[in-house]
Amino acid sequence: MAKESDLARRLAANIGELRKQRRLTQAMLAKSAGVPRSTIANIESGGGNPALSNLAALAAALRVSIEELLSPPRADCDLLRAKDIPSVERGNGSVRLYKLLPDAVPGLQMDRMEILPKGFMRGIPHVRGAKEYLACLEGSVRLTVAGHSYELSPGDILAFPGDQPHAYHNPGRLRSVSISVVATGTAA
Repeated sequence: MAKESDLARRLAANIGELRKQRRLTQAMLAKSAGVPRSTIANIESGGGNPALSNLAALAAALRVSIEELLSPPRADCDLLRAKDIPSVERGNGSVRLYKLLPDAVPGLQMDRMEILPKGFMRGIPHVRGAKEYLACLEGSVRLTVAGHSYELSPGDILAFPGDQPHAYHNPGRLRSVSISVVATGTAA
């Protein structure tokens, strides 16, 4: 459990940073949240013990949760070593998918897909209206979407409706590597 002084420092840093990211002055944020500007100045200086109603108003004005206002500061960068990137096997072990977004991003998925020679995997249709993009980096990929097949070579990108039945196949003798990006349109 964080100490009260730690919470006050986090709150001060987070509100100040969020306000600056949104290019708001203390007066502008105060007006938007319906609190006195002196309340914002006091919180940003690490002083006081703000009322829950003020925290809720500030969170709403900044379009974040109260939890985010109180959370420890995030590092600007996250380095994931190759050995730590989550992966799963599919297609009876002929396909390995590596999750490339370490944080959950609403409405967006990105995977590195490695398919062994002659490997095959059925795609799982995504939510209605989803758009998928497959970029071939190495080898070749045959992508079948709703009964139509497309051959991709390194550098090729296929954009297709991700809510349709689709399948991935490596027809070559070498491993294929591609990047799959799925946008569901639900990003906030």
